[in-house]
Amino acid sequence: MTNSMEIKPASGKLGVLLPGLGAVSTTFIAGVEAVKAGIGKPIGSLTQMGTLRLGKRNEQRDSKIKDFVPLYDLENLVFGGWDIFAEYPDCYSAAVNAGVLEQTLLDQLKEPLSEIKSMPAVFNQKYVKNLNPTRIKDVTSHRDAIDALRTDIRNFKEVNNLERAVMVWCGSTETFQAPDSNIFEDLSSFEKALDDNNPSILPSVLYAYAALHEGVPYANGAPNLSADFPAMYELSHKLKVPIAGKDFKTGQTLMKTILAPGLKARMLGIEGWFSTNILGNRDGEVLDDPESFKTKEVSKLGVLEQILKPEENPDLYGDLYHKVRINYYPPRGDDKEGWDNIDIRGWLNYPMQIKIDFLCKDSILAAPIVLDLALFMDLAARSGKYGIQEWLSFYFKSPTCKPDLYPLHDLFVQKNKLENTLRDLMGEDLITNLGLDYYDE
Repeated sequence: MTNSMEIKPASGKLGVLLPGLGAVSTTFIAGVEAVKAGIGKPIGSLTQMGTLRLGKRNEQRDSKIKDFVPLYDLENLVFGGWDIFAEYPDCYSAAVNAGVLEQTLLDQLKEPLSEIKSMPAVFNQKYVKNLNPTRIKDVTSHRDAIDALRTDIRNFKEVNNLERAVMVWCGSTETFQAPDSNIFEDLSSFEKALDDNNPSILPSVLYAYAALHEGVPYANGAPNLSADFPAMYELSHKLKVPIAGKDFKTGQTLMKTILAPGLKARMLGIEGWFSTNILGNRDGEVLDDPESFKTKEVSKLGVLEQILKPEENPDLYGDLYHKVRINYYPPRGDDKEGWDNIDIRGWLNYPMQIKIDFLCKDSILAAPIVLDLALFMDLAARSGKYGIQEWLSFYFKSPTCKPDLYPLHDLFVQKNKLENTLRDLMGEDLITNLGLDYYDE
């Protein structure tokens, strides 16, 4: 065993701030309230249901993760968020509108959900063209928007008597933006761009900036640029606040990061991987705009290249054709359907096929991710961690990492990294699965 890190106690009240009080946020909040009321189970949550092996296999020291690391207890979580629709001013009405959870369940949770009021959002329709806001902040500059958000955060903490807060972006996908402008390269240039109201700075970036300046850890659940550029890395180090991202790994990409490592492990070739989705929720409506879809497409396409590494295996993956499509289909609502056709090659280059039809509920898969990120980001902050939290790549399609590194996409590598980080925090030996010592005894 090694020395454990000093971790501040999970005392006081913890707030979870959510930009975007739509399907994902309301499903997450209602789910936590259902668990607290004893009428639901947190299925899909590693923090609540996951176990962790400690020590050697023959020691049989497996532990529930929530019993091993000092995570915050669900009972005292406090929720808040921003949204752009005046028609749904609280979590209950927003959850009913989202249509993910059954009305009978929501009615049992009406009292706590109705008490959670959304705040007017910082929003610019130029970057999310298919949504028509009915309640946004009346701000005219980036600095005004940041000040308004920081005031919201302070007021939320004061009114609810919070000791700490975390922020998890659950808002819409903004139009595509590559961090190729000089304004993103260093903090000084970025601060000047804020002063100049540079149009390259999108709303999600302002939320991240405001969160960091209020000492609030920030995780990005969308493929937006948000906190994923050098100037924001510099800021998170300067202020000693954790950041993580980006883009929740839920349906089709989750399946890719499970299946692709297996095919590669057996040295099976892949000639083509065609993926298409239909979904009818607000996310689908937003992604019906080509510029917002481009942001999502870039996030989804990067997965296979890193896992398969065609440059190292040209005979197996050198000619891989990878196509991703998303189609807005209102009748499905939050019930997303993802089809994958995979053309693979085996011994002597003989062709085979794999077909997947994944009928899933997007927000049901995302909700436990929001919970885990909120609790793990709070743990990171209490442990003195700051900057990029790459150990949380497990939850993201496009994991943020240092610019001179490539991201890890293999789900099993990501999970091992997460688990070893928890072991390291608590002073336990890391697990390599080498196991030679069992046979040397």
